[in-house]
Amino acid sequence: MTATTQPQSLVRQAKRLIVKVGSSLVTNDGKGLDHAAIANWAAQIAQLRALGKEVVLVSSGAIAEGMQRLGFDKRPTGIHELQACAAVGQMGLAQVYETSFRAHGLGTAQVLLTHADLADRERYLNARSTLFTLLRFGVVPVINENDTVVTDEIKVGDNDTLGALVANLIEGDVLIILTDQRGLYTADPRKDPLAGFVEHGKAGDSALEAMAGGAGSNIGSGGMLTKILAARRAAMSGAHTVIASGREENVLVRLAAGESIGTQLHAQTAQLTARKQWMADHLHTVGKVVLDDGAVKKLTGEGKSLLSIGVVAVNGEFGRGEVITCVDQAGKPIARGLTNYTSAEARRIMRRPSSEILSILGFVEQPELIHRDNMVLL
Repeated sequence: MTATTQPQSLVRQAKRLIVKVGSSLVTNDGKGLDHAAIANWAAQIAQLRALGKEVVLVSSGAIAEGMQRLGFDKRPTGIHELQACAAVGQMGLAQVYETSFRAHGLGTAQVLLTHADLADRERYLNARSTLFTLLRFGVVPVINENDTVVTDEIKVGDNDTLGALVANLIEGDVLIILTDQRGLYTADPRKDPLAGFVEHGKAGDSALEAMAGGAGSNIGSGGMLTKILAARRAAMSGAHTVIASGREENVLVRLAAGESIGTQLHAQTAQLTARKQWMADHLHTVGKVVLDDGAVKKLTGEGKSLLSIGVVAVNGEFGRGEVITCVDQAGKPIARGLTNYTSAEARRIMRRPSSEILSILGFVEQPELIHRDNMVLL
């Protein structure tokens, strides 16, 4: 998985960067915000801006700060307690970032997102336009999940995933995930002394997912696996990913100078169109259809549209024009797309050829359940 012929640093030539910092890098072991650490991140990002790079910061820390302010010794499990911590902590987080960046003549903007903001087409485009406008004004957007109102149904889940979604949203060049670990190892180095370090890899390589372990900190919610999956998601829009230790001195500046630090995961896939990227970024869909083996082959091997005859089951309730997931009979997601028929209509025409849709429904919206132009493979 290592290769000396790879470019030194993916960051050096990048124009637009998404930098994600985890809770352990902006808090004092979960005991409130580390003002000195945040000032350091601001100083480094100011140097990146001086090099002509656009930077969007995805920062954890609101819940940890709220825990400290509200007197929690450990992360609460109740949704309302977590939301209260987020609401209180977000005030402190925004204040510290604004003060730290102002010291370098840079303004900041707080942007709180949920998956619902990205699942709705109009809100997706509004968020995209707002971020582009902020970058044009030279402002550093500081993004976090809106934990104050989030529920499981609309939750992104972790800021690694959120960073990847933002990379896709604004067509970023590189997603930099800073953590308290050096990067990815072939096994857990704390348990396996023979574990090797992965300097380079291909984003989306299933072997990388097998190497990654579970959550490594009781402060944040992510682990190495979420970072590997985030890299795969970011690669769908052509963004590369660097996973590096935030404990490295001046890590962002050194990456920008071309130094190879951490694990660099190269995007291999062609960039999706904006509409297909929006569909790919749906973490939660309102329904799904189960495909037979023939339909799976048509979609994945031949790039065909989905016809009703290839559907063996319809799960959930959805309307025309909504994004649904296509899965194989083992439940593995194959594609997402805009359905031409409601769930009730799809159940009536599944396993039937397109030529019979008119006689079954009394109308034909389209001959396909999902047209290939309105579908993205996963």
